[in-house]
Amino acid sequence: MGRGKIEIKRIENANSRQVTFSKRRAGLLKKAQELAILCDAEVAVIIFSNTGKLFEFSSSGMKHTLSRYNRCIESSETPIDGHKAEYLHLQKQEHEEVDNLRDEITTLQMKQLQLLGKDLTGLGFKELQNLEQQLNEGLLLVKEKKLLMEQLEQSRVQEQRAMLENETLRRQVSELRCLFPPVDCPLPAYLEYCSLEKKKAGIRVPDVACNSEIERGDSDTTLHLGLPSHVYCKRKEAERDTHSNDSGSQMGLL
Repeated sequence: MGRGKIEIKRIENANSRQVTFSKRRAGLLKKAQELAILCDAEVAVIIFSNTGKLFEFSSSGMKHTLSRYNRCIESSETPIDGHKAEYLHLQKQEHEEVDNLRDEITTLQMKQLQLLGKDLTGLGFKELQNLEQQLNEGLLLVKEKKLLMEQLEQSRVQEQRAMLENETLRRQVSELRCLFPPVDCPLPAYLEYCSLEKKKAGIRVPDVACNSEIERGDSDTTLHLGLPSHVYCKRKEAERDTHSNDSGSQMGLL
């Protein structure tokens, strides 16, 4: 019959526990030696009994194996320690930055309350003067900004009015030009003579048609600017005819 399966748990009987320890210790050390020989591996086993007695096996010497083990542990843990230190440093910086931001927020909230006239118990005379100066400067800036906005709004309204008036005048001029077709207006004799003399002298002569009436001091500049030149000439010719008739009538009466 085969051996029954042994339950893996602590053996309560001290004698049985000691016998089992001796047998399994010898078997473990034998297996370690076989593993080192068969597989050309460096094997080390350290065993302490419940009474503190040391049992060991090493295929290449216990000190050599332990030093090799320590070097491997140090080389594997160094990058981890470096990353951990960097992580801790970054975390510390973040905590410091958060603390600074909290302090700054607290200070700004306190200043805001003070500008609103609240929480002024801890302020001295000079601090109150500085606070008053800040409020006056802020109020002055607000008034200047408000005045500038009002001026801009007035300028926009005036610009719109000027554009509407200009459009109205253009329509009126267009309507008058459609009602009165253009005609040629002869120049007075003295203006023709002056223009010829200037042309002979090499002086550029502008178009002065129907502008001779300006010398008479006519104050009706609105009609002169608003009407086309031929309309103005017709009006002036009619005035001259009327004036000539009136003069003839007065001479007949005399």
